Amino acid sequence: MPNQRETAVYTHGHHESVLRSHTWRTAANSAAYLLGSLKPHMKVLDIGCGPGTITADLAELVPDGHVTGVDQAAGVLARARATAAERGLDNVEFAVADVHALDYPDDTFCVVHAHQVLQHVGDPVRALREMRRVTRPGGFVAVRDADYAAMTWYPEVPGLDDWLDLYERVARANGGEPDAGRRLRSWALAAGFTDVTATSSTWTYATREEREWWSGLWADRTLASAYAERATGGGHATDARLRAVSQAWREWGEREDGWFAVLHGEILCRKQA
Repeated sequence: MPNQRETAVYTHGHHESVLRSHTWRTAANSAAYLLGSLKPHMKVLDIGCGPGTITADLAELVPDGHVTGVDQAAGVLARARATAAERGLDNVEFAVADVHALDYPDDTFCVVHAHQVLQHVGDPVRALREMRRVTRPGGFVAVRDADYAAMTWYPEVPGLDDWLDLYERVARANGGEPDAGRRLRSWALAAGFTDVTATSSTWTYATREEREWWSGLWADRTLASAYAERATGGGHATDARLRAVSQAWREWGEREDGWFAVLHGEILCRKQA
């Protein structure tokens, strides 16, 4: 079996326009389906923690427990540690890890959580098996991923159709699956889970402030992030095409009647004793 760390590439990178989105995420707006299952004493692993905003929220929700945030990109962990320090948290730590080969013993964590991770990995079923391995019997694996083909918006700005087509081709060329949300339950069953609760939820951007923020970060990401480099370097788009897509985002963001919804699939999988 090929080493998945060599075959899957994180499409977005950690440009400021990407972290602008990631630091907006909270446990409330990105992990609500999990929160009712958390108990104060729990030991939690947060995979793909990025800048650590969700991780810090989880640490506050398990004050008598402990949270470990891990990410494959070592550079972003400094931001995560700063986030935890700013909030005065002493029950959280961060480390570099690969979800395909976690450096933890069997049955270590009460909850293993991953937000927007499986869409970027080379073997999501293998990743879920590994997440299951380090979860204690009776514990939970909680996963939430967007589904790009299910994203919808108004008005119909032609350039955004071009954005979606281009993004999906770049993400798949990098070894990921951008329409992961709809596949999560299937992947969980293939990984050996038998107790799987599948749900969905959305992020919606409709106010002027929301439209400006969402369209602005995608307009910038299209031109200046690792995604832009991979789009042109992989032969998927020219600089001119990226500029046109970026402008389409800004045009949509200026529309008073603009509306954008991001659909997410969610799974809460209990590990059988």
